[in-house]
Amino acid sequence: MARTEELVLYRGFERGEILQEMTWIMEHYEEAAALSEVREHFFHCMHDLIDLAGTYGFEKNLWHAYLTFLLVNHENVFSTACEIKGVENGSLLALARHDFEIFRELFAYDFTGLEQKLGAGFFEEILNYQSEISSKVFNKRIRDRICELSEQLGTAENLDAFTAHMISFYKEFGVGKLGLHKAFRVAHEEDGVKIVPITNIAHVYLEDLVGYEIPKKKLIDNTEAFVNGRKANNCLLFGDAGTGKSSSIKGILNRYYDRGLRIIEIYKHQFHDLNEVIGQIKNRNYKFIIYMDDLSFEEFEIEYKYLKAVIEGGLEKKPENVLIYATSNRRNLIREKFTDNQERRDDIHITDTIQEKLSLVRRFGVSIFFCAPDKKEFQNIVRTLAARFGVKMPEEELLLEANRWELQHGGLSGRTAQQFIDYLLGQME
Repeated sequence: MARTEELVLYRGFERGEILQEMTWIMEHYEEAAALSEVREHFFHCMHDLIDLAGTYGFEKNLWHAYLTFLLVNHENVFSTACEIKGVENGSLLALARHDFEIFRELFAYDFTGLEQKLGAGFFEEILNYQSEISSKVFNKRIRDRICELSEQLGTAENLDAFTAHMISFYKEFGVGKLGLHKAFRVAHEEDGVKIVPITNIAHVYLEDLVGYEIPKKKLIDNTEAFVNGRKANNCLLFGDAGTGKSSSIKGILNRYYDRGLRIIEIYKHQFHDLNEVIGQIKNRNYKFIIYMDDLSFEEFEIEYKYLKAVIEGGLEKKPENVLIYATSNRRNLIREKFTDNQERRDDIHITDTIQEKLSLVRRFGVSIFFCAPDKKEFQNIVRTLAARFGVKMPEEELLLEANRWELQHGGLSGRTAQQFIDYLLGQME
């Protein structure tokens, strides 16, 4: 008999309907009067399990995969305490072991009698499910690790082994959406501000960015300090278009994700939600970069005032596990025009006006300049990318075609070089 009503920490599961229905079925399938209703619930559960497998890419024992899915996604005081750091002893561990013992019973449940009673001849397929569908939610590494954990929990010899597997997973990957995903966006829904996972992430690495060694090192040094719990600064990456500012941020995420780094992308029209976003992440054991791409403001836009208050100046101190990284083509972020000089002549407090415009950029402790490459650097980028992607062309011809391309497609930049190589690859048979 299932004892899910005795769970202490692991209660109120998202997508817990299958668990509720299956435990009800386990308790009532031997009652002749309820057989018709039990069959209806059972087939509905089977549909939901297969649907879950299609969404998340689960295989083999779908009942075990589902139970594992519940455990790795349930954010409670134990699982969040385990993420990154782990829990070795104390009351929380004792309470978790109590709940894990109940889950062990669910993992070990023998479906033979239920299957025979309901005449469900297909049930073997549910316990040995083969899927050719890739996960729509998790990257392959996470999906495979959850499937691996499912097998480990299903074969755990005792409660100690079961508990050790769970703690190990929480330490390695964390728990819930913040643990199992790298990057997020912000959505303002009816019930408030939501941090939503981004499931299709570009696999960009810092090593992929040719050149820019000094800017990359500054960014790496600051992020390394942040991830290691030392003092670090908010960063502004500015400079010419197509020089790798955004790619560097993506590369930083991929390098430090395994060490607890997460990125939340936010747009300037959402800046009024910043305090709410920070409130949702400030007590987690991850390090969060709030990422603002292509940041700039027109004279009439006032959203930068929200950002100023969050970075430095509000009554509530910015949490130690949060930094802000922004990219921009503008050094001072707020647009300035020649006509501003005329307006300043009529401004009694001209110094105050200038300081107001500069105050935002000065709140970024580290500013990193990405400049467009010169002709020699551009050609080196082209040569490196051509070798990396296997483009077979005499060097003299390659560079000649690259020069023609950049004259017609945006000038000298790393982005232009990559677009040129992509063009060549598209022409290859």
